[in-house]
Parts: sequence; structure tokens; C-alpha cells
Amino acid sequence: MEPITDTYKGYTITTDKALMNVTDIHKWLSEQSYWSPGIPFGIVNRSFEHSYCIAALYNSKQIAYARLVTDYATFAYLADVYVIEEHRGKGISKKMMEVIFGLDWVKGLRRIMLATKGAQELYRKYEFTECKHPERIMEVTRPDIYKHP
Repeated sequence: MEPITDTYKGYTITTDKALMNVTDIHKWLSEQSYWSPGIPFGIVNRSFEHSYCIAALYNSKQIAYARLVTDYATFAYLADVYVIEEHRGKGISKKMMEVIFGLDWVKGLRRIMLATKGAQELYRKYEFTECKHPERIMEVTRPDIYKHP
């Protein structure tokens, strides 16, 4: 799959992992996110390697990130979406979602899921809704897993 790189309001939006900085991703996820505080670098790196990723860069510094955990055929889970605070409100996450949801293979997925604490309105613009049959959805959740050695 060929990487995509485009510009948007002075930002570089890219799916080229060679342009992304896993150290910056880890730092933000482990120190700033509500969903993975303390996550070890090795886990972030492995998840990066095994996902379809997109990022935004400003002056070559990574300022935003998201990834799809996917089989590229039927299912994807959108995860680890963030824009660092000083770059929020500029449409960067929307542009990243436009790029992802504009991909032909993503348009052909039967199901795409995500979990979000407060960005439901953003994701509704990309056809996300509450689960139509929540009684069918189950999970194993370990919110404090990174707090244990």
C-alpha cells in the first residue's frame, strides 16, 4: 500500500510511517492520554508496526496521530487518536479522518469501531453511531494494566 502525504494549512498529513516519530507517539500516549497512561514504549512500537497509521507534522515535528487496527478486509478499530493541545481546533483531526475514510479499502470495511470519551460529535461526521445492538458487544477491559510491572 503506497503511503499518502498531503499538505493542509501548513501541516503535513501522512500515512508514511518513515515520517512518523514513535518516541513522540509513546510520550504523548503514556503521559497525556486518559486511555493508556504509563504504556511501555515496546507496546506502542508494536502497535505502531501492526496498524495502519496516519499523522500530522508541523515543521517536521509530529503533532497528531491515529491508527487503524485492521485486517484490511472486513474490520477496523480506530485507536490512539490525538492532536497535541497547541494544535487543536485547526481541523487537523478532521483532515486525518477525511484521509482515512476516503481510502477505498476503508470504504469497503464491514465494521469500524472506536471508543471515545468526548469526541462523539466529531466521529458522527464519519458515520459512527452508538452500537445498534450493544447487548451483542462484549469486552475484556484492563484499565490499569500498565500500572503493574
